[in-house]
Order: sequence, then structure tokens, then C-alpha cells
Amino acid sequence: MLEFYFSYRGVLKRLRSGALGGEMDRLAEHFFALGYKRASAKIYLSRIARFSQFALTHCGPMPIHQDVIDSYLGAFTSDTPRIGAVSALAHARRVAPERFIISVSDEENDPDAPLLASFSDYLRRVRGLEPKTREGVLLGGRRFLDWFRHHRPGQSLEALTAEHVLAAVEHRLSLSATSGTRTAATSHIRTFLRFLCWAGHHHQDLARIVPRTPYWRLAHLPPRLTWGDVRRAIDAIDRTTPVAIRDRAVLLLLATTGIRNGELRAMRLQDIDWRTGEVFIRRTKGKRDRVVPLLEETGAALVDYILRARPKVDSPYLFLSFTPPVGAFKSAAPVSRIVRKRLRHGGVELGRVAGAHLLRHSLATQLVGQRRPINEVADLLGHRSINTTALYVKVAASQLAEVALPFPGGAV
Repeated sequence: MLEFYFSYRGVLKRLRSGALGGEMDRLAEHFFALGYKRASAKIYLSRIARFSQFALTHCGPMPIHQDVIDSYLGAFTSDTPRIGAVSALAHARRVAPERFIISVSDEENDPDAPLLASFSDYLRRVRGLEPKTREGVLLGGRRFLDWFRHHRPGQSLEALTAEHVLAAVEHRLSLSATSGTRTAATSHIRTFLRFLCWAGHHHQDLARIVPRTPYWRLAHLPPRLTWGDVRRAIDAIDRTTPVAIRDRAVLLLLATTGIRNGELRAMRLQDIDWRTGEVFIRRTKGKRDRVVPLLEETGAALVDYILRARPKVDSPYLFLSFTPPVGAFKSAAPVSRIVRKRLRHGGVELGRVAGAHLLRHSLATQLVGQRRPINEVADLLGHRSINTTALYVKVAASQLAEVALPFPGGAV
């Protein structure tokens, strides 16, 4: 398979002569299967070959230890080639794990790793939290442990007292800038303390010691755009490239259905019912599947993307990344970047919140402003409680004026 990328015999001989020489053809097949461009695959293969030669002089044909990798990476004098080498070696370890010795130094240096792994399992199995939510709670637990290890070195968690908990909470609150982050910080600590009692790491449930922080969910106005701004950003997309065609379909789907970032990434080709004009939304935040309407313009944009722009790879997911390895979006960041890029290109002035949720807020505000029943808006957005949707009523100033009581004595 190497011959697909390289033709000179001398180069092929050099590529196959290092410590990973016997795996280079497998690596070439790996990059081909992932849809890497020929030039990109050649760069990765060349980087792996350079490390392969280095490893051959340090460990010969033996499995490659982490110390050899660290020594190789430490020889770089700048960040850019080092980052490229790290990325290339990640592919090599994925394709040929048997050629590497798995290092356990990280776990040895982190005595809390088993406890946090057990905490993560508790959050998944007992609490039923989604991965994104677990990440935040795990980070809160990690920060609490870091504080305890720093202020009470050498002590076990059984020695944890109410005074320690209050001091840790005070420290976290001092680093929180908003009521939302303060509430999240105390909630995460409370969850971690409940876990310690549940798992037998502490004889008391110290969660009740953590004070409640005031947080009024409906005290703020949601960030939103006018429909004119959204329309201008969509119309500004030039449909001459596959990326632009995909981005237009993404923006239209987000703006007309109000689906969340994760819901868009989880969408599959089979989730679109073209006959009825509906989209099936799975893996929702509220763990309830729902159906949203597919407008004619949005459906046409999706057809254009699927037939003309979607990469020809074997993937069930609707929206795919064009950056190798070609496949579904693995995180929320790429979708948020698409939204921000297209809104800025359309001349829309953006604030702090400028991802998929901004379009969701904008749609909800638009529907409430059109006097759509609040329960219909809640069903479209997938809200369990209508109180969550009531936030958008606050921005419908004209409707609020109609229900306001007259000023005593009449207007002047």
C-alpha cells in the first residue's frame, strides 16, 4: 500500500527499515481508509518513518517504551513539529498497539485516578448522567480533591470534616464569577460528597453541609438574534463549495427546528422522513425522542447537501466533517465554529454566546413573538417543563404590555 503514496525504491526501502517498518503498509491503508488526502497521508507517513528510525537506534526490534517517545519528542526545539509528531504517533499507536509498551506512569503519578474512575462509573450507572454532564461533575470532584490534597497532605478522605468542606466551598466560590458557575460549583461538590458516602469512603454524608447559592433561572434575558440577522447570514453563504453547502444546511436546520448541537451531531440519514416532512430527533438532553417539522427550504438544503456535497464514505450520520479523518463531528466545537463563522460572514455582531444555542434562542423568541402557544414552543424545543420555555415570554415586550395593569390614575 505504500506504493500508492511513494514511488522511489530508495524511499520505500527507508520507510520499511525502521522499528515500525513492518507496520508502514498497514499505516498507509489506515490513512487511505480514513479518507486522508494523498499529500496529508504522505506527511503523516514521513513523520512516523522518522520516529521509526529513531526508535530503531534506541530499542531495536523490541516494543517501544514511553521513554523512547518522550526522548524523541523532547529533541524538538519548537512546538509545531512536536505537535505534528504527537499526532502522527497517535495514529501509529492506534494501528499497531502491540509495538508499544503501555505506560502506567500516569496512574502511578495520580493516586486519585481509581477514585475518579469509580466516581465516573457512579455518575453513569447510578445517576444516569450524559457524558457532557459527567465531564463537568468530574471536574468539580477533581478540583475538590486537589484542594483537599493541597491543604491536608497525607490525610485520607475519612478525615474529611465539615470545616474542610466549608473551606473548600469558600475557595471555589471565590473563583466563580457568575451565579450560574457558583451554583454549578456547589452542586458538583455536593454530588461528589454523596458519592464518597455511598461508596464507603466516608462514614457521613457531608453533602448537607454545602450551602445553597442563590440562582434565579429566569432572572436574565436569553441571547438572541432577530430573524433578519439569521436570514442575512444564511443568504450570505455562497453555495459553490461542498463545505458551504453543508454549512447552509446546518444553519437552516438549527434555525428552523431549534435542535441542540448534540442532537444535530447525532442525526442519521434515516432520521429524515421525506414523505411526511419530519425529522426524528434522538439522544436528546431530556432523554426523550421527539419529532420536529422539516420546512421546505430546509429540506431542499439537506437534499442539496446529501446529493452534491456530502463525502462519499460509509457513515450513517447526516453531517460529516471534511477534515480527515472524514466522519461525524466528535464534539460540539466544530458545529459552534460553523455557526460563528457563518454569522460573522453575514455581518452579524456576536456576543459571548454564539453557537448553535444562539439560533435555538432566536427561534424560540421568534415563535413567542408570533403568539404561538407556549406549549407548542415547549414541544418543539423538547422542554420537559413549560417553565423553561417561559423564559422567552420575557422578550415579547408587546405581549407583556397587553397584560400589564393600568397605571393608577391613568396615563399622563
